[in-house]
Amino acid sequence: MGIFTKRNAIIGWLVVTLGKPAAKYKAKQAVSGGKRRGVVAGTAAAAAAAAGGLMFWRKRRNQGESPQT
Repeated sequence: MGIFTKRNAIIGWLVVTLGKPAAKYKAKQAVSGGKRRGVVAGTAAAAAAAAGGLMFWRKRRNQGESPQT
């Protein structure tokens, strides 16, 4: 018994054919949250990137200095 049979091919084709509209509908629902969600996510990403950059810059700056005793 092979994995690639006519029955499995037909079942796979039906799943893809019927699943595409459902997936498109769910994608539209996820995106249609409005612009507000995108603004909040963008602001949070920018703040996280800025904080990461500052921490990296501070770490790199402190490595070059010699400790004062």
